[in-house]
Amino acid sequence: MKSPWTLVAGPATWALHFLACYVLAAVWCAKMSRVAALGEARIALWVLTAVALVVIAGFGWRGWRAHRRGRAAVPHDGPGTGDRSRFLGLASLLLCGLSAVAVLYSALAIAIIGDCR
Repeated sequence: MKSPWTLVAGPATWALHFLACYVLAAVWCAKMSRVAALGEARIALWVLTAVALVVIAGFGWRGWRAHRRGRAAVPHDGPGTGDRSRFLGLASLLLCGLSAVAVLYSALAIAIIGDCR
């Protein structure tokens, strides 16, 4: 991995998903009545969730490839650039896994809540 910014790509994707879902639901419920069903907004929320999971999986795959590059054993705590790259790859992979769980946890609100109440 060439940049440590890829380390925060998974959590940033989760944060954007969280923000987009709650803003979409808030705007939908503000425009409709308080007892309106989510309807088309629910479909858009599921699409946002699927897109976020695909993006997180892509960053996780990139982290996995960086972690598996070379033949060094875990832990990757050496002073060289190869060990740093493998460590960042592993950390990115683990953060992407945590971010995917967070996206699914946020999506529980979509599955459980049926209207704007």
